[in-house]
Amino acid sequence: NAALEEARVILANDNATQEEVDASFARLSVAMHMLEFLKGDKTELQDLVDSTAELVEGNYTEESWTALQEALTNANTVLNNENAMQEEVDGAYDNLQAAINGLEEAEVVDKSLLEAMVNKVLGLEEDKYIPSTWQAMLPELEAAQEVLGNEKATQAEVDEACDALTRAYLNLRLKPNKDLLADLINKANGLNSASYTANTWAVVENEVIKAKAVLEDLEASEAEVKAAEKALTKALEGLVAKPGNTVDTSTPVKAGDTASIKTGDNGLTGIFAGLTMLSLAGLSLLRRKED
Repeated sequence: NAALEEARVILANDNATQEEVDASFARLSVAMHMLEFLKGDKTELQDLVDSTAELVEGNYTEESWTALQEALTNANTVLNNENAMQEEVDGAYDNLQAAINGLEEAEVVDKSLLEAMVNKVLGLEEDKYIPSTWQAMLPELEAAQEVLGNEKATQAEVDEACDALTRAYLNLRLKPNKDLLADLINKANGLNSASYTANTWAVVENEVIKAKAVLEDLEASEAEVKAAEKALTKALEGLVAKPGNTVDTSTPVKAGDTASIKTGDNGLTGIFAGLTMLSLAGLSLLRRKED
């Protein structure tokens, strides 16, 4: 419009120079040529941009989502450009459509089993387990918690962490109950060594030393505790009293206690034998009287 107005003024001016006429002609020619560049129709491009509003980043891979954002940025630049031509609009549309088509759905990672395993282990009481097995489990628990909190963790990583923590959990060993072993040791310590033969007492002393070592060993297994209980019980049962001595009963045997001591006491044996003989004699007299 500006070039056309200028041309009209010069055309009506009889005093216009040839130079002014040529310049106005050139300006108007260029302006007319520019009118061949039609303004692009952005309707479809705008609709396509609007359609991406409902897309959720977390549903797609990082790489494909980044490509979409770049295409969206370019499309919005074209939409905001008043002088954008149809060719530019079409190019932005094609790039955005390609980015949408190229979106790759992210892997849906199931962490439910891992979460349940972590919660199970966190609910355990450390002092109930043998220290070495507990310490061996801690790195696996830490690794599992890290994977659980990692939003980009793959299913393979989750499964591996869950398997490792499960194995560590299964390898935990409860501390064995050592109450009976402690009772046996206390019972042995309460006996009077002078009342028993040297060789049988030496066996008890040796087993007491071993039993104490197991009692104080935080890493002792259930099998080791049971073996120590059995060995000390056998040693106590094998005690033999010296001739003329009665068994030391200063530490009474509890009902049902597997550590009840076999006396081996000659005095008590004689008493039991005498009672038996008296009973037999009485029975014999009774039979004769009846006859």
